[in-house]
Amino acid sequence: MLYLLDFQVEYSVTMTQQDLFSIWSKEAEVALGAKKEGIVVDLWKCVGERRVIAIVNVDSPDTLDKILFTLPIMQEIGQHVQVKVTSLRRYEDFAADVNDLLPK
Repeated sequence: MLYLLDFQVEYSVTMTQQDLFSIWSKEAEVALGAKKEGIVVDLWKCVGERRVIAIVNVDSPDTLDKILFTLPIMQEIGQHVQVKVTSLRRYEDFAADVNDLLPK
């Protein structure tokens, strides 16, 4: 199953930018490792924002939930990270369904 993940990362007033970068460095290592394993299809960092977009391929929503709870950034500053999750389907499959719904 494919999901689009939209991470918005904030940090508390007691953290420095360097503290955030330290956490984000650990997160990047895990994310790039998951990309090599094929779990992460691709990743993008939004320019000028603390926002990351990812497409992931996992077998179930339960698996995705477990992954999200165990990410380094979620464990360390999860209260400051918002994740919007959108389930995706292949456009080719959608197009086939649309054609099947047309009157014959």
